[in-house]
Amino acid sequence: MSSHKAGLKFATRPTKDSFSSSSFPIRYELSPISFHLKSSKLTSMKLITITTDFGNLNGFTGTMKGVIYGITPDAQIVDITHEIPAQDVRTGSIALWRAVPYFPAGTVHIAVIDPGVGTARRPIAAQLGDQFFVVPDNGLLTPMLEEAEAASKPINIVHLDKPEYWMPTVYTTFHGRDIFAPSGAHLANGVRLEAMGTLITDPVRTPLPKPTRTDHGFKANIIVIDVFGNCSTNLRVSQVPDIAKVTLKIKDETIDGIVPSYGHRKIGDLVAVTDSEGFVEIAVVNGSAARNFGIQLNDPVEVIFHD
Repeated sequence: MSSHKAGLKFATRPTKDSFSSSSFPIRYELSPISFHLKSSKLTSMKLITITTDFGNLNGFTGTMKGVIYGITPDAQIVDITHEIPAQDVRTGSIALWRAVPYFPAGTVHIAVIDPGVGTARRPIAAQLGDQFFVVPDNGLLTPMLEEAEAASKPINIVHLDKPEYWMPTVYTTFHGRDIFAPSGAHLANGVRLEAMGTLITDPVRTPLPKPTRTDHGFKANIIVIDVFGNCSTNLRVSQVPDIAKVTLKIKDETIDGIVPSYGHRKIGDLVAVTDSEGFVEIAVVNGSAARNFGIQLNDPVEVIFHD
């Protein structure tokens, strides 16, 4: 059996009794979603994530989901976040970058932080290793792309320039609904990436700041401030030779050592810990480092190693 949408033919989802190479209805060369699986087992799960700066006070995200379900009724949709600050492409890219490793192979990630909507900026889709992305070409893809390149993973990127995979009417102010949502749904439904657009090799890149070596350690920067006011740097704890023999300086404050958790210091203390992704984080125990000390994104952090 097959389903039809906009004149396209898609393979149906297999039943749990049809998991054999002879009966599986989606051929490898036709479905990028059915290979590069971490478990090495075939799966029919059609998992789509959505990340936006839309907030939750309007119906924008819900409308995107309606479009997705209209094309792929058996999709499973996960909201990563819709609270990215408006037009903040870098914060959106970091949020997505930190979430992607925890999703199974074949997941389609739709991200819409798109201050250039309706302009000449390209809508793109990409396969990076075993994950798929549908995003505006404004640098949002950069950290995932850099990691895929560093790990020599398969990389394919297309300009989404085939209107048959869009909504019938496209408004220049809502490509999230009219281009990105339907494109992601078709991709999850088994349409080949290469069929959806023209291959490109020049996506826009906006690299995140990297820590730089100094004579005594590193100069790092704050790249994430979470809802609690915890401030994560771009320096991995694995780059610190001895967490007990290190000093961090930010603003006019000095922190000695990196402790295992917030509870290892008193309430109100300024501490350095390992955040949930393995980066050095500056925090106030049961408080907000950002608010208490006026820490902002991009602020420099001096990291000094001791013998």
